[in-house]
Amino acid sequence: MAYVGNVPARSFISFERQVFTIVNSQTAYTLSHSVTNENDIRLVVNNVVQEPGSGKAYTASGTTLTLSAALTNGTDEMYCVFLGRAVGTVNAPAGSVSTSQLAADAVTNAKIADDAISDEQLDPTVITGQTAETSIATDDLILLSDTSASGALKKMTRANFVSGLGLAECSFRAYQSSAQVVNNATSTQINLQTEDWDTDNAFASSTFTCPSDKTGKYIVVGAVRADTSWASTDQFNVMIYRNGASNTGSMSSSSIRNGNGNSGITAQIIHMDAGDTLKLYLYHNEGGSEGLQTGQESTYFAGTRITS
Repeated sequence: MAYVGNVPARSFISFERQVFTIVNSQTAYTLSHSVTNENDIRLVVNNVVQEPGSGKAYTASGTTLTLSAALTNGTDEMYCVFLGRAVGTVNAPAGSVSTSQLAADAVTNAKIADDAISDEQLDPTVITGQTAETSIATDDLILLSDTSASGALKKMTRANFVSGLGLAECSFRAYQSSAQVVNNATSTQINLQTEDWDTDNAFASSTFTCPSDKTGKYIVVGAVRADTSWASTDQFNVMIYRNGASNTGSMSSSSIRNGNGNSGITAQIIHMDAGDTLKLYLYHNEGGSEGLQTGQESTYFAGTRITS
């Protein structure tokens, strides 16, 4: 006879069997599976099939099997076959298990082979459907594939992210927009009133203060231009002070004399820890007070973070 769908697996099917341990003087035994009545099992004692029914060899209900007479341990043997409980000894036919046969969460990690799920099984909207983040919290998790461990997935937080990878920007640039006079033979801080930019709001009162989460090495540039030129100038030194002292090695002894006034510039790479400060200073010995030129390209101070 032809079938629609998978052919029933009728070969290699057996009925479940239970062997009992005989207890002297006992007539009640417990079945492995609940039954409606004694006709659901075939009881065999000493290789002889017993007749079921009240007043016969045995009765059964639920998980209780009741014998009409007790047996003797060591002499008698007894087993039963569950007639309504067939056990298949063959695999289910290919393609016969569908979604409806699987319980929720039935497939565990242990049942999924390595590399069993690849990109064709993944919906790209898992990534593309998400809203792009504009900032990362300290405890946000980042997923990585470790190539040195056969692609094992690992997680990191922003706080322990690999040094130098995804370096967070920190930079500033400010210039002098109001005139300033610098006295002779005196190291004087340069006033920088106007900011071009300040990514971390770390520049204030002509001073850059390193934020707690932006420590590292910075490249810093300072330039000063006087409003007049003095032919007798011996020193016109532009300096960067770190933490209130000119110990950065950033003095510039070069000066240019021209019709637009003396000028000097200095550039340094400086390591900054949280709370460290940077200021721009000028020293000259022209013999009198020196006024400075204002504007973005005349007297300015700038820096940017280059490593963590």
